[in-house]
Amino acid sequence: MLIDVAIDQIKGLIVFFEKYREFGFSQAMFVAKKIATNIEVDPKFVEKRQIHKKRHFDENLNDESTQSNHESAEESFRIDYFLYIVDEAIGSLKRRFEQYQTFEDIFGFLFTVNKLNSFDANNLESCCDHLEIFLKHGMSSDLDGKDLFEELKIIREILPKEAKTATEILSSLTRLNCFPNAIIAYRILLTLPVTVASAERSFSKLKLLKSYLRSTMSQERLNGLTLISVESDFLEELDCTRFINDFAAQNARRTIFR
Repeated sequence: MLIDVAIDQIKGLIVFFEKYREFGFSQAMFVAKKIATNIEVDPKFVEKRQIHKKRHFDENLNDESTQSNHESAEESFRIDYFLYIVDEAIGSLKRRFEQYQTFEDIFGFLFTVNKLNSFDANNLESCCDHLEIFLKHGMSSDLDGKDLFEELKIIREILPKEAKTATEILSSLTRLNCFPNAIIAYRILLTLPVTVASAERSFSKLKLLKSYLRSTMSQERLNGLTLISVESDFLEELDCTRFINDFAAQNARRTIFR
């Protein structure tokens, strides 16, 4: 899954929940009452008994704090449960994926061919410089912003028409093998984590691998077993016989006895 696709879907999901918060309660009630009728449950809210506070002789009878709550049970459910759950969902989505906006600001010009072609020379150069600063650590950087700008100007002219997504662009650049900075930029873009599912899968597998009987396992072996376990679907498609033969041919230590 590409990060630009994930960003669009998350934005759409947040917009959906915001609209659902305003107009979705009546529809949800209609569906809930239909389900309740089908399972022979009375589709009515149970009215709570009103608790009347004892008033003292010196209290103001018009005080809002002492007025009885005459809200219906349905309205109380809408405020206390429906709106609360939807607001929690919206807040969770915004907090969990707020990093997407940072990625879009930094890598957005590389997402698609249309995005790349939509930038003029000045804006494109500014984006390349910004990307160099973001990927800089101390005195070293993964790429040079000026060289990346010059490469992208050429890439926009020679890219094939079928290369529209970041994956397709990287495949074309890899075949050409003459745009090192652009290749590095797209490789970093395509390895950004779209979700947290990969990390969660790794932790769940770690619990199975790092057992009591394997407590003295080295870190290198643990990393290898975890990677094999997480990517088991990919490994099943590989031809292990060919790798074994190549390994045996490179490490053969044969002694000829006469």
